[in-house]
Amino acid sequence: MWRYLKKLLFCLFLIVQNNFSFASENIMDHVKDSHEWHITTINKHHVTIPLPVILLSKDRHIECFLSSNFYDEHHNLVPYQGYVLEHDKIVPLDKERKIIDFSFTKNLAAMLVSLVILFALTLSAGKWYRTHSYQDTPRGFVGALEMLILFIRDEIAVPNIGKEKSEKFMPYLLTVFFFIWLNNMLGLLPGSANVTGCASIAFCLAFFTFCLTSFNGTKNYWGHIFTPHVPKVLWPIMVPIEVVGIFTKPITLMIRLVANISSGHIIIASLIGFIFMFQKGSVGVGTVVLGIFMILLKLLVCFIQAYVFTLLSSMYIGDAVK
Repeated sequence: MWRYLKKLLFCLFLIVQNNFSFASENIMDHVKDSHEWHITTINKHHVTIPLPVILLSKDRHIECFLSSNFYDEHHNLVPYQGYVLEHDKIVPLDKERKIIDFSFTKNLAAMLVSLVILFALTLSAGKWYRTHSYQDTPRGFVGALEMLILFIRDEIAVPNIGKEKSEKFMPYLLTVFFFIWLNNMLGLLPGSANVTGCASIAFCLAFFTFCLTSFNGTKNYWGHIFTPHVPKVLWPIMVPIEVVGIFTKPITLMIRLVANISSGHIIIASLIGFIFMFQKGSVGVGTVVLGIFMILLKLLVCFIQAYVFTLLSSMYIGDAVK
């Protein structure tokens, strides 16, 4: 049901995007990354948080300034120090100049915020365990955190990797699960960023899984790839397929996460956009009810996507170490 509902709403979004500039300009701005953190708009006044711009070039070396310099008082784009912002990318006016952009973007800033929250939560839980004996039963937040950790260990790591080898990969699996889940949840807040829906961040997470799988692969794992248990006459066919499979696994991890999280943001933003575009009470009531339903459903999807990414990562690692 969820699959068909997403397809229907996504088709509605495409129709709206082709006919209303609001959808193409505002809805996609919520999904994509940018050099400023847009919070809201009040009376045509944009409330934003400027982010640091860090550029490296051979002739000017390191340049640092705020992204607010690219906007005038009416929030229109203007050049600054020989640079211009085009499609959220900093481009030098002199086309012959080459620069490397190390700037802070909205997704990076949101990711740092989530990391601070994760550190605060884990440190507070660790403090509770240091001040209590092992016989004490944790409650509240610490109890919920312990339940999730035991769930990942007993239902994901141990069945797929094995009891002896799972302890080695538990820190990574826990980090991936809580990082994705927290950023998925934070992405539902108004004015938030689409961290886990960003292809580059999802690629990095999938790349870590790829590295752990490759570096911890046993002789049996690599032998199954380069010397498969089939007649040798089929090796020219099976070996390339197995090699391609090594790279398709992390790619599917990335695409699955990006597609599911970004589509959810687009659908919810599209429903909200219907209210402003049609400006009718009946449409407003219907979209609010459907929007609340989608947000509640998205809360479940946030957990499911973190669970699926962690589960598949453990399965790939388990195949390599067994």
